[in-house]
Amino acid sequence: MAVPGRGSTAASESGRVLEKRRVVVTGLGAVTPLGNTKEAYWEGLITGRSGVAPITAFDAAKLSTRIAAEVKDFDSDALIGRRDARRMDRYAQFALVAAREAMADAAFPEDADVRARTGAVVASGIGGIITVERTTIEAGTNETWDRISPFFVPMLMSNAASAHISMNYGLRGPVFAVASACASGNDALAVAYDKIVMGEAIAIVTGGSEATVIPTAMGGFCSMKAMSTRNDDPAHASRPFDKERDGFVLGEGAGIMVVEDRDFAIARGARIYAELLGYGQAADAYHIAQPDPESKGVTLAMERALLRSGVAPEQVGYVNAHGTSTPLGDLAESQAIERVFGEHATSGKLAVSSTKSMHGHLLGAAGAIEGIATVLALHHGILPPTTNYEVPDPECRLDYVPNVARKAQVEIAASNGFGFGGHNTTVIFGRHD
Repeated sequence: MAVPGRGSTAASESGRVLEKRRVVVTGLGAVTPLGNTKEAYWEGLITGRSGVAPITAFDAAKLSTRIAAEVKDFDSDALIGRRDARRMDRYAQFALVAAREAMADAAFPEDADVRARTGAVVASGIGGIITVERTTIEAGTNETWDRISPFFVPMLMSNAASAHISMNYGLRGPVFAVASACASGNDALAVAYDKIVMGEAIAIVTGGSEATVIPTAMGGFCSMKAMSTRNDDPAHASRPFDKERDGFVLGEGAGIMVVEDRDFAIARGARIYAELLGYGQAADAYHIAQPDPESKGVTLAMERALLRSGVAPEQVGYVNAHGTSTPLGDLAESQAIERVFGEHATSGKLAVSSTKSMHGHLLGAAGAIEGIATVLALHHGILPPTTNYEVPDPECRLDYVPNVARKAQVEIAASNGFGFGGHNTTVIFGRHD
């Protein structure tokens, strides 16, 4: 199959470059608390189904938060094979299964030349923490530090997910991990965009994966008092932008996209879900865990995303918000959206929703599965709701698509991702005819 070369750009007869390479989304794969395929995930979103329930992975009786959004019915032995699955942390298993669906969905060519120009950039905020916890407990309890598995380090690495995808599909382009806390998934999309625009790859398998529903991670977040303690009503615990929100709900899973050079995708007859128009990044430079109350970094990230994408604020019809259900975070994001979009937002012309109300907060994978939700919203002309929105917060004054999905043919949408450390990244997608 012919692969566009590094000099492949649109040009006039005089040879002047008229436009940069364009990037499109051709494949989607998901492993989520709402289902383990993109179809099941989307059905859960548009029906407002909750994936939050009491924790089953371990006995959480001693914790202040005993609920989470776990991935259900995931049989790694059946999906990956017992031998290979035992050599991978759960987060990498999620990523590989989601990538398998995305590659099949894209009908991605097996041509060796194409795959030599295809990379894998998969984010994880924490990586193989299950492997770290399990090994530390076992070796410490039994004093067997000299008998730790030789697969311990390869399993805990944050780059293991992208490496396994590369090895399974023979991808020899740029392959690495991105780690920027809860902005990681969005940053992976940003890196993938750049690699294609700059001609370093013809396609990138990208997204994020996380698996942290374990005692140490839950205990750490409980100590920070960051999570909801609505244990008696898990389905209604995550309530972004609602006045009675009391913290986020931890989730797990993976979201993977195949993004390609647009000319290449069209030439091979690929089905195109949406176009990745650009991104913006900015830091709070404020606090390791708390959002900047003036939301300067969040504002800059959205402004820079619009500028890079060549999009005016009034052209954006939907924002998939970071919306974690924390008191300070949701307020800061709402105020930043008002600041960036002005009357377009406050008049109700801009729809904003947080799908974390249904699938919880997937940390480093959040931006990946929320990016998929944004792409599917453009593709299907349906905006997923913010569920559990019952008591409006007078300080959060936007249209949050409350409780019920809405039919709306939006042309351009943004997806926000913000993380501990003050990392802020917004990606912008456009509907593709």
